[in-house]
Amino acid sequence: MTELKDDLAALRIEREPESASSGRWVRVVVLLLILGGGGLAAWKYLTAPKPVEVEVATVSVRSAGTQAQVLNANGYVVARRRATISSKITGKIVEVNVEEGMAIKEGQVLARLDDTTMKAALALAEAQAGVARRAIAENEVRLDEAKKNYARMAGLLKDGIVTQADVDAAKANQDSVAARIVALQEQTKVADRQIDLAKTDLDNTIIRAPFSGVAISKDAQPGEMVSPVSAGGGFTRTGICTIVDMRSLEVEVDVNETYINRVAPGQAVLVTLNAYPDWQIPGHVITPVPTGDRQKATVLVRIAFDKLDPRILPDMGIKVAFLRDDSKPAARGAAPAEPPRPTALAPKAAIKTEGDQAYVFVVVDDSVERRAITTGGTDGDQIEVRGGLKGGERVVVSPPPELAPGKKITIKGS
Repeated sequence: MTELKDDLAALRIEREPESASSGRWVRVVVLLLILGGGGLAAWKYLTAPKPVEVEVATVSVRSAGTQAQVLNANGYVVARRRATISSKITGKIVEVNVEEGMAIKEGQVLARLDDTTMKAALALAEAQAGVARRAIAENEVRLDEAKKNYARMAGLLKDGIVTQADVDAAKANQDSVAARIVALQEQTKVADRQIDLAKTDLDNTIIRAPFSGVAISKDAQPGEMVSPVSAGGGFTRTGICTIVDMRSLEVEVDVNETYINRVAPGQAVLVTLNAYPDWQIPGHVITPVPTGDRQKATVLVRIAFDKLDPRILPDMGIKVAFLRDDSKPAARGAAPAEPPRPTALAPKAAIKTEGDQAYVFVVVDDSVERRAITTGGTDGDQIEVRGGLKGGERVVVSPPPELAPGKKITIKGS
């Protein structure tokens, strides 16, 4: 057994240990191979064509029978009938009968002023008028006496008892009393006018609503002074409240004078309140105000609501879409017009032209294709597409110069 182990040990081959230098060469070769592969990959990445980053928009569809928009503008709801109610005279407020949001009827008492002085003035005027009337009655009695005395003197003159001078004196006294009566009658008229004036001043202490509407502000309280003109200080009010006639609400928008030729009286519009962006309110143009604003280069346009709604409030911000009138009278003997059809709409910035041909870049998967289209009129910031596109397709907005058919793309924001 021992001999067998010795024989097997004799068959073992003794190997020389690997040198350190040969191991280093192996590692260097492996590292070079790795660096070469990475460089090749980087070179391929850098030299490969990069996709173009683009912005896209979806083609929308305008339903059949809907009018196209020729112009958009911003503005505000305004009230043509709006007033800050004040008094005609200066006085102290003793009563205020209005609150914000209250419905007001024409002639309703809104406030009262202190009327103590006015009542005293009225009583004085009435007393003066009474004195003037009693003086007239007294002088009428004297006039009757003067007439009798003049007749008596005239009879005695015939008998030679009195002289002509006595008769003339009696006549002068009669005429004097008659003239005094006329003057007192005029004074009575003046006193009556003083009474009317005092009554007017007393009535002015009651402040009434000039028209029906809604109170949108309450500007004074009992105990404060109110004046129709500013008193120059901060303790005197110039108004009691502000009333708006909600039936007079309309819209005012500034339209750039370059596009005012697209606006005409009676033109249909759609008004959208900023507070209710999904609610379109039909209206129509009242008139463009016939003057321009040289600072803003705009023209003011007045617009009426076809139907008012309680949700429409003064000073609300709005957007107005002016609609194109597509109604054209049919010529005599002409074939009946085709029924309206849905129309595709694409952004103006997506449409390019080459000669007389319009085209767009349509997104197909991760690339684009160039497609010729047939365009129609404008609809706000969009163009009607009569052929070549359908709703739901995506087109490139403002295509960059390097974009070409079949070019790979990436979409901004995705």
